Formats: sequence, C-alpha cells, structure tokens
Amino acid sequence: MEPILMYYLRVSQHLSQQFRHHFGQMNLTFPQALTLSVLGAEGPMPISKLAERTGSANSTVSGIMDRLEKLDLAKRTRSESDRRVIYVEATPKYQKLRKKAETGVNEYFDSLLENLSEDERATIVKSFQYLDKVLMDAEKKK
Repeated sequence: MEPILMYYLRVSQHLSQQFRHHFGQMNLTFPQALTLSVLGAEGPMPISKLAERTGSANSTVSGIMDRLEKLDLAKRTRSESDRRVIYVEATPKYQKLRKKAETGVNEYFDSLLENLSEDERATIVKSFQYLDKVLMDAEKKK
C-alpha cells in the first residue's frame, strides 16, 4: 500500500474514533453531526443539496433527518414557491448544542497541535489543502 494512502487511512481512523466518542456523548452519530454541522454553517437548503454537501444519498439524508427531527435538532419545511422542494434546517435547540460541539472539537485539535511549531502546523494545513484540491479535481473529472 502506498504510504500516502496508508497514512490517510490511519489519520481518518483516528479522527473517526475521536469524533464518534465526542458526538456519542451528545447522543449523535457522526453522520448526524456532519448533517447538522453543514446545516448550522450554511443554513436552510433543499435535501438534495444537503445530500451532495455530506456525500450521502438523498434517502440516507432523509433517514438522518427523521432522527434529527425526533430530537428537535432539525426540521423540514416545504418550499412555498415549489411544493415539491423540501428545505431542511437546524433548529434553535441545535444552535445551542453546536457551541458545545464546536468547543469540544476545537479543544481536541488544539491539544493535538499545541506542541507543534508554526512551520509544522503550516505544513499540515498546506498538505490538507493540496489533498483537498486533488480530490476535488478528480471528482470534477467523473
């Protein structure tokens, strides 16, 4: 296995474990937290756009929304101009929870990176930016 792929998988696994633990304390799964994070940052959007933004199928996002509505963390609203379109958005209850979620994640990353030099941090950021660009370019070619 190529070293880049191996390290990518290891980093992904470490982060997934941390996020599952962190969001599990709030009774959220990682996909639910990701869905809420997108809604919290970008505001109301059609379910199809949310599915695209989270890299999920519409049916998957619909199932996630069912649970989030039961928790009163998100809601669906039918478009007034086109009744076929359903918008989804985070609720005020989520906005309060969001601050707690962001604080925990930020503290985790701060503790991980606190012993790195500015150059080391810049290298990590630049590497992730480049990887993101490569992946986005590959996605556009599909």
